[in-house]
Amino acid sequence: MPPRKPGSKKNDRPDLENLGLEVGNKPPQALDVEESVLGAMLLEPSSVDSAMEDLTAGSFYDPRHQMIFSAMTALVAEHTPVDIVTVSTKLREQGNLEAVGGAVVLAGLSEKVGSAAHLEYYIKILKQKTIQRDLISASYDILRDSFDDSINVDDLIDAAQTKVYDAIQSNVRKEVKDIGSIIKDVMGDIEKQQNTTGLSGVPSGFVSIDRITQGWQPSDLIIVAARPSVGKTAFALNIARNAAVDHHMPVAVFSLEMSCNQLAKRLVVSETGLSADKIKGALKLEDYEWEQLEYRIKDLARAALYIDDTPSLPIMEFRTKAKNLVKNKGVRLIVVDYLQLMQAPEQAKGGLREQEVAYISRTLKATAKELDIPIIALSQLSRNSVQRQGSGGKPMLSDLRESGSIEQDADMVIFIHRPDYIGLSDNPGDKEKTQIIIAKHRNGETADLDMIFKSEQVRFMEPEDALDAYASRPIQSAINSDFE
Repeated sequence: MPPRKPGSKKNDRPDLENLGLEVGNKPPQALDVEESVLGAMLLEPSSVDSAMEDLTAGSFYDPRHQMIFSAMTALVAEHTPVDIVTVSTKLREQGNLEAVGGAVVLAGLSEKVGSAAHLEYYIKILKQKTIQRDLISASYDILRDSFDDSINVDDLIDAAQTKVYDAIQSNVRKEVKDIGSIIKDVMGDIEKQQNTTGLSGVPSGFVSIDRITQGWQPSDLIIVAARPSVGKTAFALNIARNAAVDHHMPVAVFSLEMSCNQLAKRLVVSETGLSADKIKGALKLEDYEWEQLEYRIKDLARAALYIDDTPSLPIMEFRTKAKNLVKNKGVRLIVVDYLQLMQAPEQAKGGLREQEVAYISRTLKATAKELDIPIIALSQLSRNSVQRQGSGGKPMLSDLRESGSIEQDADMVIFIHRPDYIGLSDNPGDKEKTQIIIAKHRNGETADLDMIFKSEQVRFMEPEDALDAYASRPIQSAINSDFE
């Protein structure tokens, strides 16, 4: 028999009644409140709408109350009024009338109604009890699976995080806001931006990009996509470095492909301008290059740049780490390298890779919105962009691997296009020319921006900055003048 996966049995729910008796407590419940809510729904049409908005059949502990609420839900779906007669008829059709105690029980519920003004408070109590019961069920499942040695510990952690998260999220709903309060918030934002100079979001460090985006905006999911080895990681590291070093904003990088040491060496190459071969040890550093190295990495070493290199990172573990980084470190930007290497929970896979990627992209977007920070996720492109004829090899949104969900969830999609890399240019002068293509921008314009990619420095640059005066100065004199 193959090992059971955590949470794989849908009907394998704990018996809360017996579980409560084992620990000397009753499962969280409020039967009198359940009766009051159902009674109010039988007598007052407005109560039906209020209850249906916030409650489900699972919000009721008593199985009989669950049946009654389900009958009411069916009536609402059929646009039929809810009252004692219609609910009795629907229960009879469903074969549940006798199970709930007959019409006499429904009549009794209508007599147990408290003040209609208290309905909102009653609903709040039922939601709290539901969360408590769901957390107990999740904890029981986690405890049971923890004793099962056949379950991989990574799957166990992933399932545990998912169960607790689902228990909370399924019962938490944001209130609807009126336009007046929304406009008030918007006017406050406009006034704040008018009184400040600079960008409204996290700077990318590239003038041409920031002109269009006004910085990476809070709650946005930005997808950066390209074919392998074109420079996705280098571009993302440049962005992370610019925000952390130049603008002193805490940034977190989740690297699922490269180790933290590899990323750090790339950053050192970009920061110092030294040859990658020398940083890797293939060539020896001269004495003055050691001075250059130690001097130029000082700002980088002090930057609030956090790197997590957990391979095959489960998406729910990412959520937990991201929340902690935002709460404890004040992180303003998160980079994920790259999306297709993340792992979705077992129950989200369904045997289809597209379904798994869809879950990951939705969760990334939900995390960005919940934490109110931009998340930049790198993504692979399919081979279609290389094989396509007549478009100059430029990638399109349809070239995103498992593209449907990624394209839909992203607020912005950016492609890195290097014509020489895919054999579309024989001119040696075009080797460094790169295009940053903003193919989707939900809140702004799209554009094709020219860039220079200096691969030996692992660095993207604006064309006008390609001949950087600082980098072109003699190394020793640059160090001396900067100390003066």
